[in-house]
Amino acid sequence: MTGPVGIAFPSGAPRLELRGISKRYPAVLANDQINLKVAPGEIHAVLGENGAGKSTLMKIIYGLVKPDSGEFLWGGESVQVTSPAHARRLGIGMVFQHFSLFETLTVVQNIALGMTGKPDLSQLSAQIVSVSERYGLPIDPNRLVHTMSVGERQRVEIVRALLLNPRLLIMDEPTSVLTPQAVEKLFETLRQLSDDGCSILYISHKLHEIKALCHSATVMRAGRVTGECDPRQESPHSMAKMMVGSDLPVCRPSSVASGTERCLVVDKVSRPADSAFGTALDQVDLVVRAGEIVGIAGVSGNGQKELLTVLSGETPIAENGRVELLGTPVGNADPLVRRRLGMCFVPEERLGRGAVPTLSLADNAILTAHDSRMVKGGLLNFSAITAFTRRCIEGFQVKCGGPDAEARSLSGGNLQKFIIGREVLQKPKVLIVSQPTWGVDVGAAAFIRQTLIDLRNAGTAILVISEELDELFEICDSIAVMAKGRLSQPIPTAETDLTEIGLMMTGLSQRQDGRTMQLGGDRS
Repeated sequence: MTGPVGIAFPSGAPRLELRGISKRYPAVLANDQINLKVAPGEIHAVLGENGAGKSTLMKIIYGLVKPDSGEFLWGGESVQVTSPAHARRLGIGMVFQHFSLFETLTVVQNIALGMTGKPDLSQLSAQIVSVSERYGLPIDPNRLVHTMSVGERQRVEIVRALLLNPRLLIMDEPTSVLTPQAVEKLFETLRQLSDDGCSILYISHKLHEIKALCHSATVMRAGRVTGECDPRQESPHSMAKMMVGSDLPVCRPSSVASGTERCLVVDKVSRPADSAFGTALDQVDLVVRAGEIVGIAGVSGNGQKELLTVLSGETPIAENGRVELLGTPVGNADPLVRRRLGMCFVPEERLGRGAVPTLSLADNAILTAHDSRMVKGGLLNFSAITAFTRRCIEGFQVKCGGPDAEARSLSGGNLQKFIIGREVLQKPKVLIVSQPTWGVDVGAAAFIRQTLIDLRNAGTAILVISEELDELFEICDSIAVMAKGRLSQPIPTAETDLTEIGLMMTGLSQRQDGRTMQLGGDRS
């Protein structure tokens, strides 16, 4: 077998072999003497909690991070991967958990930047359309990235990697914001790539996916390899126990009657799309009561992003009374007014919107949690800020170097725990959360979900937007579906199932009892 740069792979040699790879940062030993082998055509999972060192190891393989020690063998030959461009020349592609896209450029321009020479953009656009349709991941090559939702950006990353015909494909949480149907289509693609000889390194916290897809798995804990297994012979529970070294926390939903107070009311909100590629909101109605969790499901790009900006106040609407918060019209109020009324908000994008990458955790805490104890008379109370940040770190089990650690130094899951903790500790009356457990390990996901349930039980009105249907069914009292800018009436969770909600997400299902509309069709 020959790689893209003419490396002759000896018969029987692993596609990739790592020997004693170590990487130390000032506050943590991220990788400690890591050994790993991946055979041609093998789908190999790397399992571990948030902060276990998985992403650092993948960045070393892709040339983004230089190891302090150890040996890297590609097809049996020792190499030093000096950059992502070098990795791509070897035949290594990577799909990132945190996207590496330029927001002001189009999809085709972003993809062209990762290719050698000056590709013809019209020909590349045709290739993008062909590959995206072939693999069931539709994207418009001429669309500007800043107009795209998280799920749509994920498609761009996957298609970009597939266009390079890699010999080793690294996938870091590739399905975190894909629908079940898109996940199954992606798995078909990965199995075909595997059959064609492409090796795949697969990182995911969805252990049922690991079991269904992967041939083998390496387990990491605290930067070290602690075990290996055949996922096909394991259960999700046994793999989770290998990851954390003990039994997992269990999310315990409880049945609590919701209050009567209508804390968040959206009344027939319509809003034109921001761009030719956006989604217009069409007569959206929504009520969330005290002590209730309402979930919104939907394929990414169907108006969830636009609805979130209306609810957060980032894009106020002219009709003030169309959005009410705790009885106060806030349609044209800014985010600060809404926060002062008791609303907190967790956006879907962690870096850039949920947190400023280059600021410390303490500074990021001030951004939304600046109450009278932290800021008084325009002056910052640094001891109060540090105390709040420590409460968040300790209470939500955030693995980091302390309050002064930069947000970008945290793993994706740990940063998510910090952002959610920052909002929950403010004891909101209304909490809006988008993709609460995106890229979070199974133990932390159970902790976050239980936190939301406990907050609901204390009387908070909670709206959760998620593409994790299992998550919505686990924590929500009712679920609505968003498709083509329209929102169905919420259905009590006990009265529906994954199949019905999945069909509603595609616009193919309609409740016959009048409680839901045909999404994407005419209103009845």
